[in-house]
Amino acid sequence: MSALSDETLRKVRFLCPPEPPTYLPPKILVQIQQTAVQSQRALNLTKQQCAAKERERRIIQLTIGEMATIEGDVNLYKGVGKMFMMVPQKTMEQELKGQEKELTDDINNLNKKSKFLEKQFNDAQAQLRDIVGALHGSYR
Repeated sequence: MSALSDETLRKVRFLCPPEPPTYLPPKILVQIQQTAVQSQRALNLTKQQCAAKERERRIIQLTIGEMATIEGDVNLYKGVGKMFMMVPQKTMEQELKGQEKELTDDINNLNKKSKFLEKQFNDAQAQLRDIVGALHGSYR
């Protein structure tokens, strides 16, 4: 079928090396872009959740601080739905300290998740920059 012999084709391939790849399948680019966008969204959501937990923890810390200034064993009132329930001071302190510890653990986990998502986002961005740089460099 071919008018050129195998020997001639080999010589042509040797003398004219193939061009650098200028075309990447769109699936790869789309997948990298989607990873970057999803990581960015998840990172923003995680940061918002962390800020909310920090606010809750700060309120609990202030409440514990105020309760420490009260002298004697005083009954306190805790909101339960539309009513209030009398609770001894010691019980209230224990509950608040438990909530504070739980919130601290949640914040630490969210910070770890945030670092992972930030790394994932930065990696995806770096891949896109490398691809665009390689494509841009191959057109020169």
